[in-house]
Amino acid sequence: MVPSIHPSTIQEVKDKADIVDVISEHVVLKKKGKEFVGICPFHDDNKPSMTVSPSKQFYYCFSCGAGGNSIKFLMEFTRNNFADVVLSLAKKNDINIKTIDGPQNEAYKRQLTAREELYKVLRISKDWFKSQLYNSSGKNALEYITNIRNLNKSTIDEFEIGYAPNSWTDLYDYLTKVEKISLESILKAGLVISKEKENKTYDRFRNRLIVPIFDSQGRVVAFGGRSLDGSEPKYLNSPESEIFEKGKLLFSFHKASSNIRKNDKAIVVEGYFDVITLHSKGINNCVASLGTALSKYQISQLCRCTDNKNIVINFDSDNAGNAATKRIISEVESLSLNQQINLKILQLSGFKDPDEYLSNHSSNDYLNLVDQAKFWIDWELDQIFLNKDISKADNFQNVVSLLVKFLSKLTQSAIRTHYLQKVSERLSMGQARLAIKFEEDLRQQVKGFRWHGRSQKFELPHEITQREKNESQIIFYYLHCPELRIFIRKELFKREIQNFSINHHQLIWSAISKIEEDSFGKDYLIKINDKLNSNLINDFKKLDLLFSLPDFITINNHEIINKLAIFINPDELFLTTLSNPKNNLLGTLSLLERYKSLKRCRHLISSWSSQRLKTLENCISILITNNNSESSDSTKEIDDLFKDLNSDALKFQELYYLERQHIISLDKQRCGNYVFKN
Repeated sequence: MVPSIHPSTIQEVKDKADIVDVISEHVVLKKKGKEFVGICPFHDDNKPSMTVSPSKQFYYCFSCGAGGNSIKFLMEFTRNNFADVVLSLAKKNDINIKTIDGPQNEAYKRQLTAREELYKVLRISKDWFKSQLYNSSGKNALEYITNIRNLNKSTIDEFEIGYAPNSWTDLYDYLTKVEKISLESILKAGLVISKEKENKTYDRFRNRLIVPIFDSQGRVVAFGGRSLDGSEPKYLNSPESEIFEKGKLLFSFHKASSNIRKNDKAIVVEGYFDVITLHSKGINNCVASLGTALSKYQISQLCRCTDNKNIVINFDSDNAGNAATKRIISEVESLSLNQQINLKILQLSGFKDPDEYLSNHSSNDYLNLVDQAKFWIDWELDQIFLNKDISKADNFQNVVSLLVKFLSKLTQSAIRTHYLQKVSERLSMGQARLAIKFEEDLRQQVKGFRWHGRSQKFELPHEITQREKNESQIIFYYLHCPELRIFIRKELFKREIQNFSINHHQLIWSAISKIEEDSFGKDYLIKINDKLNSNLINDFKKLDLLFSLPDFITINNHEIINKLAIFINPDELFLTTLSNPKNNLLGTLSLLERYKSLKRCRHLISSWSSQRLKTLENCISILITNNNSESSDSTKEIDDLFKDLNSDALKFQELYYLERQHIISLDKQRCGNYVFKN
């Protein structure tokens, strides 16, 4: 139970939790005059609509009207209650928690004490690992780090690098026997592994170079261990804990943040030793991800430190590094397209990583390459062309298809035109006349590809929200209006919308059906449609689902019991709709069917665009295969392709027209211009 927080603590949280820091952990903010702007997370925003004022400690979205202080933002963003948000901000800002209720305050203090114990265990372990590096057992590790990694003592000490001996219990014995730390605390810190069945506890890190991982406040929260004997995994991290989440930390961020601000640029590399080597060479504005691609949270951390949001990704130049780079791009693509982040990619040709590069080059050489890093769009285009001989028709067709798909993402026409020209020149292989032709062809294809919308699922965000509401209404009416149950079943089947889309709605509807089946037999849905079965129909209507459903859910699907409350005990707004349930229900059913028809329309447009794109690709392929000659055979093949395309166009047009007409009729039902027949 969350304690009642004293007003003085709440006020201190408001005073210390800077709204720019709070919001920028979740949204990329860009300075604009005295304020900051960013994409609003509370509606489908495609341009910076939210303004954050440091002086007023207030945020406001001019599109959807969302606004408030830092506490209100986190309540809305995380869906947590007031007390939880205040407590989390208090933890983050090292604010002493005062509560009104004494016993609850003591319980919370115990929780904080447990966290402090974790920090203590990790700090002691860090010092122990450091001491082992300079013991006789750490001789080989020290030689590796100084002779192979070429790190001097100053750098080793700065990053507090240590060594885990090739022993099963050295650390465990030290912590329990010398420091008198409990096994529970050591386990929570992730330092040992315990096998209860075998009654064994042993050190997690053995014969590994140990690199401490610090949080933004400079506290040790985990360790990374580098294998020294070739054992796998090569790099081993501490498991996640109460104070360590990989997706929320960046290696060496506590050291690099001030230098990122100074240079207005963050360099992100893949490994610990890349960072350590870069720092040892005087390049201090670099951090590393912790074995994963960057999360949006980590990107936000970096963006807070650079006014112009300059981030350079320099991952390893292998397939895994390229894949990780692509994952990062996919995370921040929308931000970059909206000019919220300036993302560049650096790949070190001929070298695996920065550590290897700097063993052969100077710091200035590396910094020059950083300055020349490619904008992410250029890098993506290079990846499309990579290792593809476009003089071959199949490769050419594949490249064109990928280019069209990629260029269609570029929302700004000026940028799109720029890259259309660039890729057309590459496709033409230096032939100016062909470049002009390719540019026009690509422009038309991109235009066609963009026409059918962005959603591959053919559903818009606001429709998903509305559909959830409509499905809720159907379940509500089914439970509270027994006389309408047969009508609802028939309408859902007739309209082909009997399969709910929202997961917990599916489970609740399935539970309802199972209760009915247990009561009336497997073929009850067939029998209730027979008007001669009047007794069954009456019993069906009398079935008390409001009584039996909660028990059934509790036993079979207890994880969604909290989702059921709104249906069993609805609010007043829901209850008001019971005055005219059938008409309200008809409108709801029509809306659900309308969404399905809209998705069909989008699907038809998508299919037509794909068909058209395929035809154009085939035409280009024919021209390439025949060396761009205008032979009669080529002309006939192309004419045949376009005849088929025109024929398909008529079919698509007819289907689309019929679907739109159906939507009009559904709108009449929804708006009440429809006479319902019993």
